[in-house]
Formats: sequence, C-alpha cells, structure tokens
Amino acid sequence: MAIRPSKIICVGRSYADHARELGNAVPDQAVLFLKPPSSLLGLDEGISWNPAWGSCHFECELSLRIDQPLKDASSPEQALAAIGAVTLGLDLTLRDLQDSLKKQGYPWERSKAFDGSCVLGDWVDASEIEDWQQAQYQFEINDELRQSGNTANMIFDIGSLLMEISQVFGLEPGDVIMTGTPSGVAPLHSGDQLKMTLKGKTQDFVWNTWVK
Repeated sequence: MAIRPSKIICVGRSYADHARELGNAVPDQAVLFLKPPSSLLGLDEGISWNPAWGSCHFECELSLRIDQPLKDASSPEQALAAIGAVTLGLDLTLRDLQDSLKKQGYPWERSKAFDGSCVLGDWVDASEIEDWQQAQYQFEINDELRQSGNTANMIFDIGSLLMEISQVFGLEPGDVIMTGTPSGVAPLHSGDQLKMTLKGKTQDFVWNTWVK
C-alpha cells in the first residue's frame, strides 16, 4: 500500500449465512472490531501461526482502501466516494482461542489482531467495481472452491455500512475496511495453496499465497 493505514476496521457477521454457520445471532447493526497496522502480512511472506494457539481459520473478504478523509458521512453516496481502491483480504482467525475468549466474556483481540492476521492483495482502482451491491469474489484452497461472495447477500450494503463506520471512527487516507466474510470458513493447514479472485469491470484479479 502507498500509505500505511492508521487502522484496519473489520466487520463481523455481515453475511447472515456466516453468522449462522458459527451459531451466532444475525446482528441488527454492524459488528465492528479493529486490527492494528502490525497485523498486515504480505502475500509473498506465507501464512503461519503458533500451533499452540490452536486452529487458524480463513475468512476471505472484500476490502476497501479509504483515499479521502471521511467522518460522520451523511449519506451512502458520500461514503462510497471516499473509496479509492479495492482488493481481497484474509481476516485470519484463531478460532479455538476466539471461542475460549468468548466463553469467558473476554475481548477477541488475541484471536483476531495478532501479527500476520491481515493478508491483503494488491490494490486495484475502485472503478473496477461497477456496482457495489453486486461485487463478486471467490476463495479457493488447493484449486477447490471454498467461499463464494456477493455483496448482494450482505446484511448491510457497502455504502450504508461505510456511512455507519464513519460515524463511529473518523477515517483517514490509507485506512482499510474489511467488509466481512460469507459462509464456508474452515481451518487452514500447512502446505495449503490459497487463491483469491475478484471479478472486476475489465478483468478478473487474482492473488495467491500459501500456508507455511
């Protein structure tokens, strides 16, 4: 990224099917949490985590880069105008640890914001998305389709979601929004070959990485 983000804002349970697959309630407002800039990992570095932390699940997500300051947006259209670039990312989740923390009523940061938990593809211009309510992407492991995302299936549309986020967090150029994952999440395993594909206006954009 040209500008290191001041923060990475993630949206939980933005697809009803994903909320249900984990036994969570479908929310009536956006579930937000943060990852620090130190969580960023390059695609060419390969994914790894401490096995003592338990299983690590993939969550492929449409991710947005904010290129204009945005605070207290008054309309979805104003919020959408602040998006400069788009990519796909992996919100890596230490699921066993997250479940344990939830049961104890503790925050999730250890399971969601650890170093290397945010894997982003290269940025492409936001103009590649013709319709923010119909953006399509998919995630494969070892050439097997594991997740298929379409923003039409999100509980909150991208513009409304971004407007709500801006009313909670003032957004600065370079900040990243990970918009949530569809159903199909599962553990990663050593040696897995990962492929993320975003359908753009002019072409399909593909990013690859692997699990060490």
